[in-house]
Amino acid sequence: MGQVIFGQPDNGIIQMSYVVKDIQAAMRQWSANARVGPWFLLDHFTGTNPIYRGQPSTADVSIAMGFAGHMNIELIQPNDNEPSVYKEWIDRKGFGFHHWGIATRNLQADVSAYQARGHALAFLAGVPSGGSVAYMDTTAEMPGYVEFIELGEGFDAVFGRFYRESQNWDGKDPIRSFI
Repeated sequence: MGQVIFGQPDNGIIQMSYVVKDIQAAMRQWSANARVGPWFLLDHFTGTNPIYRGQPSTADVSIAMGFAGHMNIELIQPNDNEPSVYKEWIDRKGFGFHHWGIATRNLQADVSAYQARGHALAFLAGVPSGGSVAYMDTTAEMPGYVEFIELGEGFDAVFGRFYRESQNWDGKDPIRSFI
């Protein structure tokens, strides 16, 4: 076992994610109340070849990422009412905690292992870091989903930049571009 570029285990939890009603307000609240920041905002994201519950997806979300020490914090705001793993959660539980992100070097093996244990693949998509993510529906046993986040060079470049900019952050320029 090694570590990802920001110090979390490369086969363990690297991210905690929350669905929010208003991403701008949520970024301000997290910065003011929990000293998380700066935030890296992607206003519109659908993913590359997104599949939700076995069907192509057109759901659009805003995503913001920041760091609390070595832990990546992700905020997600649905931008429409299309079926998605986010809308599904909000309809069942409301806004708040959504998933844990777990690093993986072998996405398909991890997805298969979870499926063998009875957890459905809820969402699969390519992401801006060049890899893919897979959300496993662990909600029958746990208070959220598990998202596998594929590691690779693109991951290190994107997440490494976010982490470096969070170190010694002085509170200025709290919202920055994801790309």
